[in-house]
Amino acid sequence: MDQAELEALAARIERLIERNRQLEAENARLRQAQEDWQQERVQLMQKNDMARHRIEAMISRLRSLEHH
Repeated sequence: MDQAELEALAARIERLIERNRQLEAENARLRQAQEDWQQERVQLMQKNDMARHRIEAMISRLRSLEHH
């Protein structure tokens, strides 16, 4: 290999290293976003369960008032 080929190879390796760093950073951001969405999903499911229980309780109270 002559000097020009070595320099071209070194430049390509540097570009690959930089691209790898970019992909690692993007991957970390995506993983954090996924974790955030999962936490939000859990919170929304909990709120949904609470709302369902409240509605069921209201329906039960209305039924008991209807019978009295």
